[in-house]
Amino acid sequence: MGETGEIDIAAAQQAMKGKHYLYECNDENACLIDLDEEPPRNMREEALTVAIQVGKLFNAQFVDEVQVMRKTVVDGSNTTGFQRTSLVAMNGTIESKHGPITIPTVILEEDSGRIIKDENERTMFRLDRLGIPLLEISTGPDIHSPDECAEVAEKIGRILRSCNVKRGLGTIRQDVNVSIEGGTRVEIKGAQDLALLPKLVELEALRQENLLEIKKELEKRGVKSIMTQIQDLSSTLSRSQSNVISGALNNKGAVLGIRVQNCKGLIGKEVQPKRRLGTELSDRAKTAASVKGLFHSDELPNYGITDGEIAAITKKLECAPQDAFILVADTKEKSELALRAAIQRLNDAIKGVPKEVRRANEDGTTTFLRMMPGAARLYPETDVLPIRLTKKRIDAIALPELLDHKITRYEKLGLGKDLAELAANSEHASLFETFVKKFNKLKTAYIAEILLTTEKNIRRQFNIAITPNAEDFETLLTALSEEKISKESVLDILKEKKPVKEILGKYALLSDRELELEVKKIVDANKGMPINGRIGKAMQQLRGKASGQKIVELIKKNS
Repeated sequence: MGETGEIDIAAAQQAMKGKHYLYECNDENACLIDLDEEPPRNMREEALTVAIQVGKLFNAQFVDEVQVMRKTVVDGSNTTGFQRTSLVAMNGTIESKHGPITIPTVILEEDSGRIIKDENERTMFRLDRLGIPLLEISTGPDIHSPDECAEVAEKIGRILRSCNVKRGLGTIRQDVNVSIEGGTRVEIKGAQDLALLPKLVELEALRQENLLEIKKELEKRGVKSIMTQIQDLSSTLSRSQSNVISGALNNKGAVLGIRVQNCKGLIGKEVQPKRRLGTELSDRAKTAASVKGLFHSDELPNYGITDGEIAAITKKLECAPQDAFILVADTKEKSELALRAAIQRLNDAIKGVPKEVRRANEDGTTTFLRMMPGAARLYPETDVLPIRLTKKRIDAIALPELLDHKITRYEKLGLGKDLAELAANSEHASLFETFVKKFNKLKTAYIAEILLTTEKNIRRQFNIAITPNAEDFETLLTALSEEKISKESVLDILKEKKPVKEILGKYALLSDRELELEVKKIVDANKGMPINGRIGKAMQQLRGKASGQKIVELIKKNS
């Protein structure tokens, strides 16, 4: 219950699970605030600065005062039972190929703990991520196709990467809201892969279309509500060879079942690839009662349940030919809770598409997480002072260079489009710019390739993972600029995985006199060989000791 006295539907649903939450923490990345043993401190200035920068980049209108709010969260991911969240700016826009996209809100909030292990009875979280500032940017209902969704998400991501934010897998996450005509807004969480966004949107639209078809069929069959009685089928199935059923009964559990009037064939109807209405019932049951799943008549006989057992179940539940049935095998308490959740989902099917929050799966389908939360879970935070946003304060915050502008500037420096994009997106971007100014004898593209591609090339060619630092790169480029080493030796130097300054002497270039003597030896030892063969031999023996051009010139001179 929030401080207003109202109970949010999603919070109530989660609380019914009765789960235990365990937390892993380490003094290096968690403190008493994270453990909810100490009041919070004020909002981090750096985080607010980034939020204001983003608001300005979206041409949004800023609030007069940033008021920290508490948002009830009872899934255990916040030790307090709520998430702190603050509205910073509203009514912004960005441009897409299809026209302007509105940005209703820019919100600054704290990240949650991350799940390490999720079991039926308990969930374990790690607190190293808890409290990290997080920006939540919403878009208006202006996106009309799956591809446009991916385009807008990528554009927002590029704007964020222009600011001083943490980068890496999972640091930018998309929640996708999808609705079709006649359907309702469904939120899909955990869509980290941009390439998956169009498929998620497409399959959610398909799901809603199929759910509306089920609604129409239920109307044709005259089903206005699912009124049914839960019955105990344990004795009926006491000799069942089904592993799930026998396992539950052997553990002093029960098999409970319900008759579903006039729904034969509908529970088995596919709503997404390899997911049926029965899957949605099972998702609700799992979420509500932490059971492993349920059985329904449209998928039987199967899973060790025989035709004879189906006949016995049908008789016990008094099913007519057009009726379906559902079974759950677990403890009696869990089974009853699971069936009640399934009944609720069946009644939602009569209405059409329920308002839900769903989790993205790797194949583009989705799984039920919880009901859509409402405003009842939001109330003011009394431990953190609000922050005034004056015009002077907003104007004083400089805008970062946009990624697109940086890419164009790098192209003008001499980088190809792909390399310019790689450089602009890289954490080495500022180092690249420093080196371009310092090592003007070297080509800009060559400096970019050393900084951005050598690690990948060495891993691919030699299966060696290297982590050179800024000093290693600077020492290497200095030696190249002063012609103390050859370009051919760069990979050999770095793949040794040692500080470059310690091994540079090993790869020093031969003097002109030393090189000529070495070339004469190779020529004299291979007199009968064609000139191209001699060049190949010299290149092989003198690799990294001289430039290829000099070696070729001396071979020709001495042949």
